[in-house]
Amino acid sequence: MAFDEEKQAHTSSSSTAPSPSHHNIVEKLQPSSSVSAADASPNGSVQEYNAVFLKHDNSFLRSLRNFEDSLDKKIGVESQAIVRVKPEEKRPVKWHEEANMALLWASGVMQLSCFATGFLGPEFGLSLGQSIAITIFGTLLGAAVSGFCATMGPATGLRQVSISRYSFGWYPAKIVAALNVISQIGWSSVGCITGGQALSAVSDGKVSLVLGIVIIAVGALVFIFFGLRAILALNKYAWFIFLVLFLVMYGEAAPHADAAAPASVEGRALSGSALSLLAIVYGSSASWSSIASDYYAHYPVNTSKVKVFSLTTLGITVPTCIGMVLGCCVGSAFATNPQWADTYDNDGIGFLVQTIIHPIGFAKFLLVIFVLAGISMNCINMYSAALSVQQFARPVSLIPRFIWTVVIFGVVLAIALAGRNNLLTVLENLLALLGYWNTSFFVIVFTEHIVFRKSNIGNYDLEGWNDPSRLPIGIAAGTAFIVGVVGWILGMVTTWYVGVAAKAITEGGGDIGNQLTLMITLVIFLPLRYWERKKFGR
Repeated sequence: MAFDEEKQAHTSSSSTAPSPSHHNIVEKLQPSSSVSAADASPNGSVQEYNAVFLKHDNSFLRSLRNFEDSLDKKIGVESQAIVRVKPEEKRPVKWHEEANMALLWASGVMQLSCFATGFLGPEFGLSLGQSIAITIFGTLLGAAVSGFCATMGPATGLRQVSISRYSFGWYPAKIVAALNVISQIGWSSVGCITGGQALSAVSDGKVSLVLGIVIIAVGALVFIFFGLRAILALNKYAWFIFLVLFLVMYGEAAPHADAAAPASVEGRALSGSALSLLAIVYGSSASWSSIASDYYAHYPVNTSKVKVFSLTTLGITVPTCIGMVLGCCVGSAFATNPQWADTYDNDGIGFLVQTIIHPIGFAKFLLVIFVLAGISMNCINMYSAALSVQQFARPVSLIPRFIWTVVIFGVVLAIALAGRNNLLTVLENLLALLGYWNTSFFVIVFTEHIVFRKSNIGNYDLEGWNDPSRLPIGIAAGTAFIVGVVGWILGMVTTWYVGVAAKAITEGGGDIGNQLTLMITLVIFLPLRYWERKKFGR
């Protein structure tokens, strides 16, 4: 959309729903006012937002917010949280800052957990060629889903869960926020495990896996405590280091790949394995769709949607494939190189890298750098998880982001320690489940934007982002999302359950959960949303 159209859209939105000034909000919401915090409609700046909800002089919350503001002034701790960034509050972004749309994701995905995911193709009995083809296609498909969601960030100035309120409604969007927290915590836990294994390998076991996990989690906490600026600063340059490391690993590991070995499964079993791997790889990249706009809200409203989509999609696809394809190569070599297989099974991915790379001193150096990669991914996940917690309820949103960051840190640490010895099982189950719900999320947000909002941001009441009375009721989205779970259950393939439809493909299961979820969600949402708009007018 052209800049003039975007500007006109925002002007139109403001004219239909005027935003009260800071002074007026405070004046209206003094303790003597009859307006309750639950009925208020905060807009705009952080100060306006706080003025509405701290009107009753909650000394505890006020002291926390004041402390956060003082940290922001002194050491740059972000205090913006989920508040919408208005067009007039944004500054022009230089080309090298726009490059962050790709580099942010490149630094976040090009790490050891992505590498380990590539082992799954050979584990499913697929040949190297089949594994690589499915990995590239599935990654591109999932990344495109995330790329579309990212395009809505600059135009709205909102975080991704806040944007979902315009299709899901006020209360169903809280389900999205909860699932998003679970997803990001899961990814962060995987990052802690792989990084911890790397540290343990570097120290020849002197640093236990438990201590390694703690170090990775604390390292990420330091960056996300400061907020988006620190995360972008880290990820703007870290990707290049990780790329060099992976190229070195390709040079030493790829020659051992068994490209000639055929698939160990055939017929329906081959179809089932291909579908299951596709679901996992797709879920890996599509899982970013529920947080993509968290990192684009500060970009100007005239930022090219094509540029946002392209940079985000490629920024996820290319580095993910670099890591996963290398994993496919190494996984294919397990059958002919029992030392590698035994090392991975008994000692973990860190010692495997140390076995593959020579000399040993250089391998240890690589592992130390890969620790930074685990921290880089966790920064993205834990930051967005804290933002999603603030979407649970208005009082919760008043608790500063840095407090929720510490809480998320504790949960991630606990889960990583509990699952530290079952990395591939965690990956296989987690990534497939992430894909299912992100498919429902994408279908609803995409359909709302294209069909009902006519791809025009001017059709969004952006000033009403935090007012339930100005958002959809959510009957259509809530129903479609819940019924879509049937698609998950029928088509899923996990270690603990295989759906009826998945078993129909092959006894071991062929994962078609995403395909069924897409169809069911779309069929339910479209007619119900037409009815909801006609009935309630929003």
